[in-house]
Amino acid sequence: MGFFDLSGSLGRHFGSIGIALNEISTRLLVTRADSCTITGPSSPRAKQCLIQLCHALNVSDHLNITIEAAIPEHVGLGSGTQMSLAIGSALNAIYGLGLSVRDIAAVTERGLRSGIGIGIFEQGGLVVDGGRGEKTITPPVLVHLNIPEDWRFILVFDKRGQGLHGLQEIQAFNQLPPFPQQEAARLCYLLLMQGLPAVAEDDLPRFGDVITQLQRSVGEHFASAQGGVFTSPEVTAAMQWLGEQGAVAIGQTSWGPTGFCAVANPETAETLIRELQQHFEAQKSAHVNKLSFVIASARNSGGYVHIHT
Repeated sequence: MGFFDLSGSLGRHFGSIGIALNEISTRLLVTRADSCTITGPSSPRAKQCLIQLCHALNVSDHLNITIEAAIPEHVGLGSGTQMSLAIGSALNAIYGLGLSVRDIAAVTERGLRSGIGIGIFEQGGLVVDGGRGEKTITPPVLVHLNIPEDWRFILVFDKRGQGLHGLQEIQAFNQLPPFPQQEAARLCYLLLMQGLPAVAEDDLPRFGDVITQLQRSVGEHFASAQGGVFTSPEVTAAMQWLGEQGAVAIGQTSWGPTGFCAVANPETAETLIRELQQHFEAQKSAHVNKLSFVIASARNSGGYVHIHT
């Protein structure tokens, strides 16, 4: 849901906030085998993760991995971190390595900027991490809160594209102008004294207002690298319409192109998606064919490992 300090004016860079979701997830089954086989979505990425982990942990890759579901890659939903932690957790269970989630994250070099993917794998819910300082291995979790059960998050996907990642992402960060210290201070103050208490008190409008402000500020800072506050013009149109209908917490996940917003309950989310599609169709807009939508609930628990005996 966004960073707080992209310039590290106090000696710590980034710092971020995010939420775990139920409906978009990575699930896999790992068993011992005579050789290495991987099947299912995102198999090439899983293969890379497995090679890296087995080499670092000095364990055999003679395993069969069946990927039952995988988070879409490079759309701002932390797919790489969740795949790495899922495979690492499976190896940890199979070989009895006694590793923590953060041990696995460090081995796979996750959390180089945001620590959200690590924090939500540990405990789910809403997580705020403290960014990276001189001695940071993985960004520490500063705040963990459960999200009210009725809240729903609408994700708007651009079917055609992916956000910046890899070398392009690194270059984009290096080319960004300094983030104003005063703006970083304002965002931190808003989060601490409005956003987080609003979650604790089930006040979605106030929480949503803080996230929208955070997203607007960071989006404007990223605009030169991604072509605007949002990467995708079609997602931009959808998010503007959803905001006009009362959705809150309007933003883009990481470099996008996925947009997100929040509403108070499942019924409102379903109604808004239906009306949004009808709106685009009535305008004979091509947007309706370029976008897809997911209604997601918050997951207030971490990654789950089940050992079959």
